[in-house]
Formats: sequence, structure tokens, C-alpha cells
Amino acid sequence: MQKGFLGSALLNQERQAAKLFLILFYAINVTYDLVYYYFLPLFITDTRYGFENNSVSFGEYVIRFLLLFVAWRLFKINRPDLIKYIYFIVYTFTNTIGEIIIYADGSEYSSGNIFELFLVIFSAIFINKTFCWLVSIGTLLKYLIVGLVIQNPEVLLPILIVACLSVVSFLLLHRFQTYLGAIRQSLSSQLEGIVIGIIAALELKDPYTRGHSERVANYAVIFARKLNLFGEEELKSYYYACLLHDIGKVHISDSILTKSSSLTHEEYGIIKQHPTLGADAVQHIEGLGDSIDVIRYHHERWDGKGYPEGLSGEQIPLLARITAIADAFDAMTTDRSYRPAMSLDVAYKRIVKESGTQFDPEMVKVFTEVFPLWVAQYYADSPAHRKK
Repeated sequence: MQKGFLGSALLNQERQAAKLFLILFYAINVTYDLVYYYFLPLFITDTRYGFENNSVSFGEYVIRFLLLFVAWRLFKINRPDLIKYIYFIVYTFTNTIGEIIIYADGSEYSSGNIFELFLVIFSAIFINKTFCWLVSIGTLLKYLIVGLVIQNPEVLLPILIVACLSVVSFLLLHRFQTYLGAIRQSLSSQLEGIVIGIIAALELKDPYTRGHSERVANYAVIFARKLNLFGEEELKSYYYACLLHDIGKVHISDSILTKSSSLTHEEYGIIKQHPTLGADAVQHIEGLGDSIDVIRYHHERWDGKGYPEGLSGEQIPLLARITAIADAFDAMTTDRSYRPAMSLDVAYKRIVKESGTQFDPEMVKVFTEVFPLWVAQYYADSPAHRKK
């Protein structure tokens, strides 16, 4: 599952931002060096023509272009968010070493690469406070280190410029974050409304599952929070996924869903289609893409005897394994058309008994730990439960 209910959209935006960063990185660096070291000297006679230290400059360029392979690998593994960090750290480190080598002999200090200034002020466009701090502090440290090593107070001017631009950058970042927060909240509200509307339609079709989706979602989020593997945005995304886990049932005939007797082999085959139907129904809805694995695989079994694909063990996505336990627990502890609700203790024992067959053994261990919390949630979900 991506980070948060807008994870796929944010990943796409991060990829676009990384591509823009790479284009600007190489375009500005190459253009600056060509203008400063080759074109300007043609008009300013007291300026040295060519790079001040060919070996240092050549080494820096080799490293910069080797970074393209690193960027390519990060795109392949869907981690474009790391590109800007790696590029900045490597660029600043090599630039620091290069300036120390060039000016160690007491030459007149001349620095302040336009790319550094560009990066400081425009780091805010990534809407990432950590990156902004890294760029601001890293650039300041670069000039401090160079100044201390070459014993030249002229570094105070670029330090002052970087400090001022950093303030501007953080002001821009604050404005961007404010706008993004408002957009995120608006989209979250719209998405929640869509999900609730879909669930309401499903419950009108199958009254015996009324409240089932919400209860499964509540149980599953309690369980997932216990694992300490997910942030709040990821838990919100998972909550929506659980709400939609049975959405494929809207395609199933009412006569099958509400049948009070046992299902025939053909009818059960139709019921087994609902995970695939549900996953296919939401796969193109922006913001719901993270729900697909939970919807498609929540009826898979640890022993490989589930459906729709017969996955087994850790082939089944973790969140689908959690949902399977929550789904089974709620199904057992609520009235259905074909049987009355079981007691909480009976449901608990059945899930523990199915450890290693229907359910992931490690997840069943966690279930035994969160069971008291599920009991409290059970009584909190419905006034009818409190009377039992």
C-alpha cells in the first residue's frame, strides 16, 4: 500500500518533480560552467579562460554523470523521493572538496555557484521540510568548512546570502504546505463521501451485512495499529479499503446474498467472484487504487485453499491477511440469513483453531493480543450488541 489514501497520486507527482530536478540540475550546472569559464572570459580580459583546476572539475563531472545511473535505479524501484537527497549530498560534498583543493594555495576566493542559490530558494517546491532544512544547513556548512580550511573571511558573503534565501524558502514552503493541506482535506472529504455512498448502496442490497463493512474496518485498523508498521495516513487508506472489501457483492443476485439455506455449488461459485469484481470496479477510481489488494485477496487462505487466486502464505498481502481475520470475526459474531450470531468466545476459539490453515499464524498471535480491544469495539459499535 502506498503512503496514504492519495499515495499513487503523490508518487506520480514525486516522479515528475524528480525528473524536473534532474533536468534543472544538469542544465543549470552545465550552462553556468560554460558561461562562467568559457564565454565570459572572451569579453573580460582579466578572467582566466577555462576551468581553474581541470582535474578537479573533470572529477566532479564524472561523479555527477555517474549519479544518473543511481537516479535510474531509484526510478525503477519507485523511490524517486530519494533522488534529490542523494544528489544534493553528493554535489555538496564534492563541491566542498573541490573548492578546498582549488583555493588551498591562497588564490582569491570566488564562489557562489548559481545552482546552489537556485536550490536553496526553490527547495520549497518539493513541499518537504526535511529537504529544505538539509539544503539550507548543508549549504551553510559547506561555506563554513571551506572558510575555516582556507582561512578566508570572504565566505561570509555567500553565507549571508544563503541565510537570507533560506528564510524566503521556508516562507514559500509554509504557503505551499497550507495550500496542500487544504486540498488534501477537501479530497479526503470527497473520497470519504464516495466510499460511504457506495457502502450505503451495498447495504440496501444486502441488509444482513448492514454495518459489516464499518465493523470490519474498525477491527482491522485496531489490529494494524498494533503492528506499529503504518502511519496515520496509511491507516486511513486501509480503513477505506476495508469499507470497500465486499463492494463486489453489488454484482451478486439478491436471491443468493439473502438465501437462508445452503448455497449450491454454482451459487457459491458466483459468490466467489465478488473479490475480483470489487477490485476491478475501483481500480480506475483516483484515490482508491490502494484498496485493490485488500478487496481482491481478503478471502485467500494461508494454506492456499482460498479464492480468487489460491494464493498461500506470504504471497497474500499483509493487509489482506489482517482483513481476513477481521472479516471472519465479524461474520461469526453477527446474525446472518443462514444462522444466528456466535458468542465472542466461540469466534475467538475458531480463529485460533484456524491458525496455520485459514489464517496467518503470526497474525493470529497478534489477534489474541488485540482481542480485548475488539471486544470493546464490538460493544461500542451497536446498541443491540450491548443487550446481548
